[in-house]
Amino acid sequence: MPSSFTCLAVIWSGWLVSWLLAARWTAKTVARQSTSSRIAQSGLLWGGAVTLKAEHALVRSGPYALTRHPIYTGLLLAMTGTALARNSVAAIVGLGLFAVGVVLKVRQEEGLLTEHFGAAYRAYRAEVPALVPGLW
Repeated sequence: MPSSFTCLAVIWSGWLVSWLLAARWTAKTVARQSTSSRIAQSGLLWGGAVTLKAEHALVRSGPYALTRHPIYTGLLLAMTGTALARNSVAAIVGLGLFAVGVVLKVRQEEGLLTEHFGAAYRAYRAEVPALVPGLW
């Protein structure tokens, strides 16, 4: 029977491959976060730049009706499960650093989206929690 480490490695590898494949079909980038904020964010285990794509639309249905950043919510949940399965101080510290990185990235995205969508995004922010459904 494979170890929990092997199972986690297979699951995360599958996620990474699917993420990289999906990235090939994204729209053209029309706005990107500043270099200084990207450097600060990258110092906390988070690599992707905050960008705005061509014909970017504000989606409020599906998982976006529950949380403004459902992908980050899912990643935080997966990282929490991984940290608990690893059951080590390093895993918990890594989870904490990842969570800080997510919060910083959410703040950067929120600024870019508010700038782009204006009042519509401010209303969305007032109605839907950022990461945890049910928390305002």
